[in-house]
Amino acid sequence: MRKVVKVVKWLFVLLFASSIVSVIVLRFVPVVATPLMFIRCFQQIGDGESIKLHHSWVSLYDMPKSMPVAVMASEDQNFLKHHGFDYGAIQRAARENMQGGRIRGGSTISQQTAKNVFLWPGRSWVRKGLETYFTFLIELFWSKQRIMEVYLNSIEMGDGIYGVEAVAEQHFNRSASELTRADCALIAATLPNPRHFSSAHPGPYMRKRQAWILHQMTFMPAFPE
Repeated sequence: MRKVVKVVKWLFVLLFASSIVSVIVLRFVPVVATPLMFIRCFQQIGDGESIKLHHSWVSLYDMPKSMPVAVMASEDQNFLKHHGFDYGAIQRAARENMQGGRIRGGSTISQQTAKNVFLWPGRSWVRKGLETYFTFLIELFWSKQRIMEVYLNSIEMGDGIYGVEAVAEQHFNRSASELTRADCALIAATLPNPRHFSSAHPGPYMRKRQAWILHQMTFMPAFPE
């Protein structure tokens, strides 16, 4: 029994240490792949489809300045103020869910980044606990600029499309640096469900949401360089 306890103890220490090391390494190294990318590839194979995986890393400084502002306006308007968790948004989401409204989460960009890079999709308490842990780590070791850079390079933005450079190439036939302010708002409009809403073929709802995001962007601070 002592040996089992000792093994478990050292496994815990190893996992703890490796998680910190991986977060520190990814502060400097581009994220070339995420668990979700592999999951989607296996799903495509299981459905008898050919693998679709479009992903190219691009520096935050090679993106239009409107891109981080657009996703903040859409997903997390307090991103520059909070330390990983927006407790007001969590309370509002819980209240709306209890009232029978549209099911929504209160996840910040930091939480989404932690989930995308280190974890898997799901709503279990274990995954949520790990998400909280990794959110704390990236807020501790990364700058807001790095969190945004990783988020914009790893977020799913369409079927088999991950990151700003890939969606710019696949949906707008240009590089990320050439995206307009309206393009950025349209991409941000898809993020609640990028496999359902397409920035390549936006419908009336998408155009309405794009206009709302463009309006919100006028009140957002410039993203710090």
